[in-house]
Amino acid sequence: MADRHIAGVDEAGRGPLAGPVVVAAVILDPARPISGLNDSKKLSEAKREALYPQIIEQALAHCVIAMSVEEIDRLNIFQATMAGMSRAVAGLSPGAHEALIDGNKLPKDLPCLGRAIVGGDALEPAISAASILAKVTRDRMMIAMENVHPGYGFAVHKGYPTPAHLDALKRLGPCAEHRRSFAPVKLLLDQGVLF
Repeated sequence: MADRHIAGVDEAGRGPLAGPVVVAAVILDPARPISGLNDSKKLSEAKREALYPQIIEQALAHCVIAMSVEEIDRLNIFQATMAGMSRAVAGLSPGAHEALIDGNKLPKDLPCLGRAIVGGDALEPAISAASILAKVTRDRMMIAMENVHPGYGFAVHKGYPTPAHLDALKRLGPCAEHRRSFAPVKLLLDQGVLF
């Protein structure tokens, strides 16, 4: 069936200590293939930035959802990611007949059929496109966050638990964008070292 819409779904930012987890869903247009799609982690920043507008312009549909730190702390990172995936697929217009999800788990409330594909971001072009939209969107958010919360190095490490980030966290304490439910942040708060 030529007009069957297959969405690729992926996320960026499950591991960081700060910032949102960003989920994207993309339905590619078979008539307008995009060359160079791959798992966003295997592409340079310049290549991701070059592909981003192409995906936005040439895809049949795309939707990007950011799950906030509050949602991550309330639901846990896994449930927040699953909720984001369902919201991203539901936000597609035209809608998807099937969603290909990167990973080994499917959200329970997907608005269409779903299939989990381990390593899908390197195997399925639509998942690759979703991984690029999610990563570029999240990186841009973290770079902007550096201006709001200077001193943490968000523009460099994007919230991941690098030695520099952990050092800044110990020196400055968590900011509003730190995930309170994540061990290094929770540990500092529990020790009463901060506040």
